[in-house]
Amino acid sequence: MEDQGDIKDHILSFSCPDQLGVVARTTGLLYESGAFVTEISNYSDPVSKTFHMRCVFDDRHMTSTAEEFDARFKELAANFQMAYRFRLRTEKPRVLIAVSRYDHCLSALLSKWKSGALPAEIVGILSNHEDCRFLAESYEIPYFYFPVTPSSKTEQELKFRELIDDKKIDLLVLARYMQILSQNFCDSLKGQVINIHHSFLPGFKGAKPYHQAYERGVKVIGATAHYVTPELDDGPIIVQEVRPITHETTADQMVYLGHDIEATALSVAVRLHCDERVQINGQRTVIL
Repeated sequence: MEDQGDIKDHILSFSCPDQLGVVARTTGLLYESGAFVTEISNYSDPVSKTFHMRCVFDDRHMTSTAEEFDARFKELAANFQMAYRFRLRTEKPRVLIAVSRYDHCLSALLSKWKSGALPAEIVGILSNHEDCRFLAESYEIPYFYFPVTPSSKTEQELKFRELIDDKKIDLLVLARYMQILSQNFCDSLKGQVINIHHSFLPGFKGAKPYHQAYERGVKVIGATAHYVTPELDDGPIIVQEVRPITHETTADQMVYLGHDIEATALSVAVRLHCDERVQINGQRTVIL
């Protein structure tokens, strides 16, 4: 056995049409390669007829390199029509956070990242306002100020996309970024953009959801972290948080109370995504 300090963890996750032999062939390859599995979870969806799996293994007994294992698994993936991801666990996703003026979600993400609780590499913060620059500077993270006006929105979005490509961003997090992204932008980053919406979707989409909730007299308020699609507030849901309220709770109080659940829902969703635990399954997600 190798020295414990030399052992490397790998994450393998995939989804595919459900069919006979997927588990046997996958675990067989892991065994043949000497992969020491430390975590494994899977789900067979009886409605969509899809199979989802995630496993973590280390290389203490590996008989091949990670590159050789990847090449062999790629052949298996082609046979079973798998969409898969395979990487070292230490190769953390590169994350860009977009924010406008509200900083509660951004603050939570940065705090968890600084403490090591968020398995990501935050490489920048983008905003259409200057309000959150002080947070970026306090954490020594680059701040990109891209102001938006009705006449400059298209140009700003092009710069936004160029920044994502230039920084090799794996995940864009909209931490109360109060701009609607174009269909082309959303389509080009499918499954790579997470948004926080301050309501319990699919209810109360669009602007001022807490005020909509107040008008309907709801008894719980919620926040939803979801993947972004061209349809506003309609992407696959990753995490939802709720908080009970009463008839005495005003709309302004809901906004204040909502800050905590918004920050929590978004932080959890980003952590799950960065740890390869979320798989999109049509309009839904599977969390492994």
